[in-house]
Amino acid sequence: MDMTNIKKITGLIGLGLVFTFILGLAHSISTGFAGFWGGLPFWIIAISVLSMVAYDYWDECIRKRD
Repeated sequence: MDMTNIKKITGLIGLGLVFTFILGLAHSISTGFAGFWGGLPFWIIAISVLSMVAYDYWDECIRKRD
């Protein structure tokens, strides 16, 4: 197994763990005491951060560079 495959696999595992944690946290905040409107700012931040994480994974592991 070469280094690029190892980067892809470990990056995908990390991506999945971060997504699971952040989305679970956002769900917990929204369904708990804060309610939907109280949790909405966190959802906006969470979606922004997760899109940056996904882009970084794509940029580092998937994109072909010349």
